[in-house]
Amino acid sequence: MVKSVITGTGSFIPEFIQSNQQFAECLFLDETGGVFTQPTGDIIEKFSKITGIKERRYAAHNQNASDIAAIAAMEAIKSSGIDPETLDQIIVSHNFGDVPFGDTQSQMVPSLANRVKQLLAIKNPDCICYDIIFGCPGWVQSLIQTHAYLQAGMASKVLLIGAETLSRVIDVHDRDSMIFSDGAGACVVEAKDLDAAGPGILSVASQSHSEEETYFIDFGKSYDSEANSTNYIKMKGRKVYEYAITHVPKAMKACLDKANIHLEEVQKIFLHQANQKLDEGILNRLYQLYGFKTPKENIMPMSIHWLGNSSVATVPTLLDLVEKGKMEEHQLKAGEIVLFASVGAGMNINCVSYRM
Repeated sequence: MVKSVITGTGSFIPEFIQSNQQFAECLFLDETGGVFTQPTGDIIEKFSKITGIKERRYAAHNQNASDIAAIAAMEAIKSSGIDPETLDQIIVSHNFGDVPFGDTQSQMVPSLANRVKQLLAIKNPDCICYDIIFGCPGWVQSLIQTHAYLQAGMASKVLLIGAETLSRVIDVHDRDSMIFSDGAGACVVEAKDLDAAGPGILSVASQSHSEEETYFIDFGKSYDSEANSTNYIKMKGRKVYEYAITHVPKAMKACLDKANIHLEEVQKIFLHQANQKLDEGILNRLYQLYGFKTPKENIMPMSIHWLGNSSVATVPTLLDLVEKGKMEEHQLKAGEIVLFASVGAGMNINCVSYRM
C-alpha cells in the first residue's frame, strides 16, 4: 500500500537571542492605550511564568522568511537524500510573507515557495510551488494536503516548509509581542509502497471555527495612539486560550480514533509551541478524555522556553530537533506512534497521527 512517509527533516534557528530582560525598557500599554500600573519588570516576570518563555530567536536583518525557509529546506533535502530536481511540489506555510527588516509591508508576490525554489536553484518546471496561509497550523495543514496528493497518485515527493519572521510585525507596546519569534522548519514527504505496519501517516483531522473566533488573532493598530497607521499582529490571549483548551484535545482524540489508536500507544506529541501553560493544559485535557489523571511522563517535547512561538515553524522545528538527537530527553524509534497538532488564527485546528 502507498504510505506518506517523512524521509528527511531540517530547521533553521536564528543566532540572535532576544532575552526577556531586553524588553525591560519597553513601555507596555493596554488595548485602550493606557499605561499599566505594575512595573515592566513585574509584567515580564508574570509573562515568563505563564508562557514559559525566557528567550526567543530573531532572524538577522538581512534574512527574510524565504531565506530561512530555504536554509531549513536544504537541510531536509540533504537529510532525505533525494535529488531536489525530482521534487513534485514545494509548499511553504507562513502568515505574513517576506517582511524586510525595518519595513512592515508584507511581500507575498511571488509566493514564498517560488522564492525558495529559486534559492534552491531547482530548474524542473514540473516542480510546482505554492503557499499555505492557515495560521499557526499551516505546516501541519501542508502535511495533510500532501498526504492527499500522495494517496491520489498526484505527487511522489513533496518539500514542506514552515517559516516566519514574526519579529517584523510586532507592536513593541503590546506585552504579547514577547511571545513571538522567528524560525523555519522543513521536511520531505515521499510516497512509499510499504505494508500496513510500515512508517507513514495513519490519520488526519482539521477544523475551522470561524464565527466569533475569526478575529481572535488578527492585524490591528499599535496600542500607542500616537503611532503611525501601521498594523501589527494582535491576539486576544484569553479568548485564544479558552478556545484552544476546549477544542484542541477533542480534535486530537478524533484524529486518533480515526486510526483506531488509543492514547496509551502514542509515544510523542508534537504540539504547536503557543505557550507552556496552554500546551500543558491541552495535554492534561486530552488525557482526561481517556480517563487518565496525569499525562505520560516526557511525552511532549517543548522548545517554547528558548525559541518562543515561531508560528508555523514550531512543529517541524521540534520534529527536527528530536530526530537529530538535539533534545536529550526525547528520542524516536522506528514503529513508534506520534501525534502532530496545532491551533491558530482563523481559528483553525489540525492533527496528524504518524508511525515512525
